[in-house]
Amino acid sequence: MSHYAIEKEKAPGKWALAGLALILPAAVLVLWQLLGQYGYISQLLFPTPYAIAASAVDLAASGELWQHIQISSLRALTGYALGGALGLAFGILIGQFRRAEKLLDPTIQMVRMIPSLAIIPLFILWFGIGEESKILIIAKSAFFPLYINTFLGIRNVDNKLYEVARVLEFSHYKRIVKLIVPAALPNIILGARLSAGLSWLGLVVAELIASTSGIGYMMSDARQFADTPVVFVGIFLFAILGLATDWLLTLLERRLLSWKDRFTG
Repeated sequence: MSHYAIEKEKAPGKWALAGLALILPAAVLVLWQLLGQYGYISQLLFPTPYAIAASAVDLAASGELWQHIQISSLRALTGYALGGALGLAFGILIGQFRRAEKLLDPTIQMVRMIPSLAIIPLFILWFGIGEESKILIIAKSAFFPLYINTFLGIRNVDNKLYEVARVLEFSHYKRIVKLIVPAALPNIILGARLSAGLSWLGLVVAELIASTSGIGYMMSDARQFADTPVVFVGIFLFAILGLATDWLLTLLERRLLSWKDRFTG
């Protein structure tokens, strides 16, 4: 039997790996429950996991929870699609042309340094507290990771491939589709994953400050009435939704980069 086959036999299965991933969160929840139940931590500041779960069940039974999840998910996906699409387009454009880089990149980098909290008052003045301002805040968060990683992915493409494209007389469109995007795909997908995480962060900022619906609004409203378990429900929801989004993008990455022979640990 070859060394590779022996290593493959020793490799843990997917269910074993899933079990390993659950050990730490389960241990934290059990310890948290015990410390709260026996009075070692304040249940006003840190309600037990059981109390948080009970609040989640009550919110779900009333239908309020699903409504907030639906509204927040739609906002996050819309802002992510808008910001991600623009980031990809500008990354491809500026990555290909040095003149475009000199003209646009300094301004984009300057805007990137402006915190989202600093521009929220302007967005509210310009667009009100409706959906437009929230989606634009999320789009701003999603734009830059995808833009930067697309730009770097294109600039890291082997120059010999560009020479081959010139010899074959590829049009700009064909060069993008057949050469640039496939070669820069690992960076693009990395940017997409980072943008997804920042989209949820932008959603939190938008909903906590200027919103009348959504998970962030639910948390802000609960904070005013010192309903700490509901605040923790919102925190766990953001964690679960963000993890689910990243998991879907990871599956997409594995599918699109299945041809790549990578070290898996």
